[in-house]
Amino acid sequence: MRQTGGTALARQLALDGVTDLFAIPGIQLDWAFEGLRQCRENIRVIVPRHEQATSYMADGYARSTGRIGACMVVPGPGVLNAMAGLATGYACNSRVICIAGDINSGGRGKGVGLLHEINGQTEILAKVTKWQGRANAIAEIPAVLHEALQQAASGQPRPVAFEVAQDLLNVEDHIPLVDTPLVSNFPEPEKLAVEKAAQLLNDASFPVIYVGGGALATNASGPLGELAERLDAPIVMGENGRGAVSDRHSLALNALGGRAVFPHADVVVVVGSRFVDTQVGKPAWPSERARYIYINLDRSAWNPPRRADVAIVADAALGLKALAAAVARRPSVIAADLVRVRAWSDEQANLIQPQASWLQALREALPDDGFFVNELTQVGYLGRFHFPVYGPNTFITPGYQGTLGFGYPTALGVAVGNPGRPVISLNGDGGFGWNMQELATARKYNLNVAAVIFNDGHFGNVRTMQKDLFGAEFGADLCNPDFSVLANAFSIPYERADSPGRLTSILRSAFAEGGPSVIEVPVGEMPSPWHLMRLQQPPFAKAPRPPPPNPLGDPADRAPIER
Repeated sequence: MRQTGGTALARQLALDGVTDLFAIPGIQLDWAFEGLRQCRENIRVIVPRHEQATSYMADGYARSTGRIGACMVVPGPGVLNAMAGLATGYACNSRVICIAGDINSGGRGKGVGLLHEINGQTEILAKVTKWQGRANAIAEIPAVLHEALQQAASGQPRPVAFEVAQDLLNVEDHIPLVDTPLVSNFPEPEKLAVEKAAQLLNDASFPVIYVGGGALATNASGPLGELAERLDAPIVMGENGRGAVSDRHSLALNALGGRAVFPHADVVVVVGSRFVDTQVGKPAWPSERARYIYINLDRSAWNPPRRADVAIVADAALGLKALAAAVARRPSVIAADLVRVRAWSDEQANLIQPQASWLQALREALPDDGFFVNELTQVGYLGRFHFPVYGPNTFITPGYQGTLGFGYPTALGVAVGNPGRPVISLNGDGGFGWNMQELATARKYNLNVAAVIFNDGHFGNVRTMQKDLFGAEFGADLCNPDFSVLANAFSIPYERADSPGRLTSILRSAFAEGGPSVIEVPVGEMPSPWHLMRLQQPPFAKAPRPPPPNPLGDPADRAPIER
């Protein structure tokens, strides 16, 4: 077929099943956008207001739908602006492709100062992607793009990059497309490793399963529940694993509940998690007594200082399915104990006020299948473990990147991929300032996202930690817009919630109406929840009072469970 490189790019995307593309036009991409115009019946192009939003939106789209999220930016500053979203996607096991324009081929590597030129763009992209491909001739565009999408669909879920020079997009030639379906290829779990793991679990008195984001990225909820039920084992979900099973499941626990069961554990199955304290780089729960089984595609997940007694190199779903088939079924006796553990966890979390009440209000307003995009803010920190989650991929976090400001554009990507389903974007006034211009995107595409902005006039967590550490705050105060005027400027409905009950009512009305909304919640200083947020209390966190005794008692005093 005779076509331009830009048309071939658009047609190959459509042929490979990409239906939505988050992109901002620019001179190096003019011919690609002309190709997309010709393919507009097959590919919807969403144009946000900042390149940072393209990659965040692609990430939210990918994690909430299970499909590949695609973004496209100009070279140089466009790529650099998109790096934050790509880094978050890398941290969160996200199947994203970044299509990056480049300067004219003749100027590449010569440093002559062409528009948007930066030194080593491919090497820069390599820092936040698992695979990089470049079309060096016009005829290569479809094949290299197809391979990039194949890489995104297979193996470790992480972003990939495809680069194409400006001059290859505007030339016309005979350019064959690649009409081969994308295939998700994953290695089968090694039989011997599965057998060793099964033997450890069959001999265990108190097995525990710990779940990270890898279980969600590989749709492992079914096999996870099956293994837990066969083992009668608690499922402790880290913040990135929330929703791997419903919080209503009789074996489900959050990280705080994990503090009660981990001292009793003699075998721990770590699924799709790096299992590390991201502040200090130590194992999330180090124990000389426990034996550890890791299920992960990434072999670095059990590198020192972690220890794997058995490592199953596999997609989480395949590894869990194989292990569930290999273990013996146990009688169900642990559920009553876990009821006490959940009450013990709730007792401590509900002391963190007003955050706990605001979270309850948000949950009451959101349908079970609605999405909650959690930001770095005082309400959101408690929400990492205390916001109830009832379905996989409905609770979206920035992972270990901790990317302030990721939330609102990511929520917009979630809404694009899941039309009709409500999305709450939880924000502090500090983080919302990163991407408040994307209110224009929400309005333009009428996206069903409620931006809930907790406004204390500060970077609230910075202020809290500065006061705890130094007795004074510095540089944490903010100059905010009038959010009612800001929302009105984009023709978006605005409401102010002065109580949790009012917040629930406003959200229900907003979701019934559909489309974007802005809800401001004025708040003051809040107590820190950091002492509760992980399996172990972080060294910098101060608990206001001693925790209640472990509801399961001391491991030394507990009689073995009769199986």
